[in-house]
Amino acid sequence: MPIDVMMPFYGDVGQFRQAVTSVLDQRDGDLRLVVIDDCYPDPEPAHWLASLTDPRVHYLRNETNLGVNGNFRRCVDLVEADHFVVMGCDDVMLPDYVATVRRLARHHPDAAVIAPGVEVIDDRDQVVHPLGDRIKSLLTPRTSTEPVVLRGEAMATSLYHGNWTYFPSLLWRTDPVRDVGFRPGLDIVLDLALLVDLAARGGALVHDPSVVFRYRRHQGSVSSVQAVDGRRFAEENAFFAEEARRCADRGWSRAARAARLHATSRLNHAQSRALATAGRLRRASPTA
Repeated sequence: MPIDVMMPFYGDVGQFRQAVTSVLDQRDGDLRLVVIDDCYPDPEPAHWLASLTDPRVHYLRNETNLGVNGNFRRCVDLVEADHFVVMGCDDVMLPDYVATVRRLARHHPDAAVIAPGVEVIDDRDQVVHPLGDRIKSLLTPRTSTEPVVLRGEAMATSLYHGNWTYFPSLLWRTDPVRDVGFRPGLDIVLDLALLVDLAARGGALVHDPSVVFRYRRHQGSVSSVQAVDGRRFAEENAFFAEEARRCADRGWSRAARAARLHATSRLNHAQSRALATAGRLRRASPTA
């Protein structure tokens, strides 16, 4: 059965072409690529996809703009395979991504989600190591040869300390994700919410450090824009407060404590505020 690669699209056309090409160039090409256009104003991406004449490529355009959460939910509704990826339209699959995650899913058939190794790139395709991603690396479970398997409270606690996963790289098992679904109203932490909801249902997360995916980090991302004006942290703070209550009710004391602290979110908030203050000072300086 093919893996479904669902690609919500609204963004840079050049990076979109690169993302699509990286999917179609997989060494294991048993996949279906579904592009869901969220009313992008330029018809060029649709015309380019049609010119590929690849039967694995399917293009759909939303009647109205659904936004991040709505388009992700539509992606899940349109999945036909047992496993799927919701890939960013600016990210890059390395050639062995599909083969790697398929092997992991085969060896761990009950896993709700597979998290492969990821490297971060910038707008110029250069590998970069921003502070936030260095912290993610420190929080990622360590493994020597065998993949790490997390479930239940241990999985939730690890993710509340800091979401070390990269959502566009994750391979999801369709049935448990459909049972849980994305929580309405979330844009920044919707992936974390889905992961911890799966953990609460007994779902497992399997992590293998083999780097097979490139995640693009740039200032135009939803999280970067919302970090500047504070919306990101308002959503995160409300989410973690509710999670602490849920975990306490469930008897997950370690997870509840980790959710109350949400240390990496607080650190990221402090860093963003410091950078914003420095920027304002530079603009106010007569020598700037």
